Amino acid sequence: MEMLLYGFSTIANVQCLLLIILGVATGIVFGSIPGLTATMALALFLPVTYSMRPIYGIVLLIGLYIGGISGGLISAILLKIPGTPASIATTFDGHPMAARGEAGRALGIGIVYSFFGGIISLLALTFVAPTIAQIAVKFSPFEYFSISVFAITMIGSLAGNNIWKGLASGVMGIVLSMVGMAPIDGYPRFTFGMYQLDAGFNILPVLIGLFAVSEIFILAENKHKQVSVKALDYKMKGFGFSAKEFFDQKWNLIRSSLLGTSIGILPGIGGAISNMIAYMVAKRQSKYPEKFGTGIMDGIVASETANNAVTGGALIPLLTLGIPGDATTAMLLGALTLHGLTPGPLLFKNNGDIVYGIFAALLIANIVMLIVEYFGLKVFVKLLAIPKSVLMPIIIVLCVVGSFGLNNRIFDSATIIFFGLIGYLLQKFRFPLAPMILGFILGPIIETNLRRALMFSNGSLVPFITNPISGVFIVLTVLSMVLVVYKNIRGLKKAA
Repeated sequence: MEMLLYGFSTIANVQCLLLIILGVATGIVFGSIPGLTATMALALFLPVTYSMRPIYGIVLLIGLYIGGISGGLISAILLKIPGTPASIATTFDGHPMAARGEAGRALGIGIVYSFFGGIISLLALTFVAPTIAQIAVKFSPFEYFSISVFAITMIGSLAGNNIWKGLASGVMGIVLSMVGMAPIDGYPRFTFGMYQLDAGFNILPVLIGLFAVSEIFILAENKHKQVSVKALDYKMKGFGFSAKEFFDQKWNLIRSSLLGTSIGILPGIGGAISNMIAYMVAKRQSKYPEKFGTGIMDGIVASETANNAVTGGALIPLLTLGIPGDATTAMLLGALTLHGLTPGPLLFKNNGDIVYGIFAALLIANIVMLIVEYFGLKVFVKLLAIPKSVLMPIIIVLCVVGSFGLNNRIFDSATIIFFGLIGYLLQKFRFPLAPMILGFILGPIIETNLRRALMFSNGSLVPFITNPISGVFIVLTVLSMVLVVYKNIRGLKKAA
């Protein structure tokens, strides 16, 4: 606590506070625009911090990080287009709520639980970071494989009424994730002689295409249908929900925070997975799973709590071991190195003022995020007043620019059109998009760690069972599959 107070004294000046506010506000803008992400915001501002004092540059990037992750909920709820990969699951219940005139309430729920997710992960970062990191670093390819396979079995929770269409969508995602160079040996697959496909499909163009471009195609098809916008004249006290509703979500909040923090600690997984897994677990644990996807509070709480809990979780291996948890914290690693700081155990000893200054900046950035987004509610909701004929061309331009800016390749801009058509066709034939995204994200993780594990064990499958953590998740995977089949058979019997 003494060091934490010292951290607050390190950033207790006007310059640091203004930089945090600037970072959060800018991050929210980047997060809310489809095609732009928190990672892109940090990449653009990283050179700006070079001439600053280390603590000034770091707090600016922390503000961008927090604002960028949270900002994705705005477009996810209002436009059904996730601003960042971390807000995919927010669209499932956020947009249906906005469509029936509760945009302000949906945004209020997302904002509050984004804040609490960030705060709970900050507590984990502050008090148990070294212990948690020591456990996480012992994870071998066996554990990563088993956890990822367990996560893929949760496709059943996202499949909707037709488990087979959900599975087909998930398999399609896994197949598309295999395009490009194979992990380990680098052999090109499914490239059809196109060198542009050697690197495979990047998650950002895939996400933009499936959710943003496909939505534009659907709106263009239904352009003659009048859509009434009820969200403009909403009246809302506070954040749109009562104290009773808040306490009813306490277990959802705690569970999703722990899931987000834990997933954030594991390198290479990040917010794109955390929000979907938290959503699926919330649906499975719910007394009314059939209401998920229709616009209920529980879905927004799970998604937004988990994706913001990743922020603190991903910083745990970064600061204690020098291992970035995701692409965004890799940018923060670059910033620390740029300023002559070496993440790892000695960072706490040699640069305690910087470390605890980061903790203090995270707390202030989360508070600033809550305030900025709350007072911006009325502005955000006014997006719905913009005619779709004006708004959608602007969005498609931003999507193309965002995808091009990722690797400076025209091919990535063409990719969003390709996946837009896939997303449009899937929705036309009532195939769910969420399993496809889950399969696309988890496919490379499963394949890479399977091959690494088999190389490590000389082709033996026994360690997958005998390693305690891996064995537990293999058992959970089997139980999850049995449960999904049982529910599907029971549902068919009821329908008959």
